[in-house]
Amino acid sequence: MDLTTEGRYRVLGRPRDPDELLLVELSEDASDSKADSDAAPPEESYDPTYVDATGYEGELAAAVDSLAAGNVVDADLTWRDGDPRFADVSVVAETTFTFADGVTGMFEAAKQAWMVAEAENEGMNGRVTRNTDGDPNGALYVFAKQSGARDLFEEFRDGVTPLEPLVRRVDVGEGEVEVPPESEQAREVFVLRPVDEPFLAVYIVFDRDGMLATTVRDTYVRD
Repeated sequence: MDLTTEGRYRVLGRPRDPDELLLVELSEDASDSKADSDAAPPEESYDPTYVDATGYEGELAAAVDSLAAGNVVDADLTWRDGDPRFADVSVVAETTFTFADGVTGMFEAAKQAWMVAEAENEGMNGRVTRNTDGDPNGALYVFAKQSGARDLFEEFRDGVTPLEPLVRRVDVGEGEVEVPPESEQAREVFVLRPVDEPFLAVYIVFDRDGMLATTVRDTYVRD
């Protein structure tokens, strides 16, 4: 008898095989509501689940085909011989993850954040960015490029190093930033690896459809 499970997941795209979608399980409150500002993000393992994305029909086929990296979904998975397939899936938050390698002309906020990290002899740094009116519009993190065999850019893309803890910091009111939950205002998470800088940047733009996300996308993301 097949086993069916239900849960909330972050879609990480198709890093291993174009016929599979990589999901990581989230807690049920992810993207649904603002957590208490004094609370820490829930402990989660972010174990990967590779789900067959082929062979569906009708509305389910269209729903699976439309899933993009970064989306938060509620999904029912049917397991047969240890292999999961979608029995049902619906998008809870249309957040997207966008990866851009080899970018040039890195923006000043990222350079300044890295200068602070270097001055403090740290391998990473983070800051909130604001628009011209002083309202917060994103959370920016910079990380030292890793030497040797480790590739942090690919680890973020493959889910080996999860982006989720960075995304969830916004939801617990870190830095007293108040933004709507993902289910109400989808975000765009840019992972940028510049050619001529010693760091890579993760930029969580709070409004995926806003001017900042459009500017970053038009500047650094190539089709």
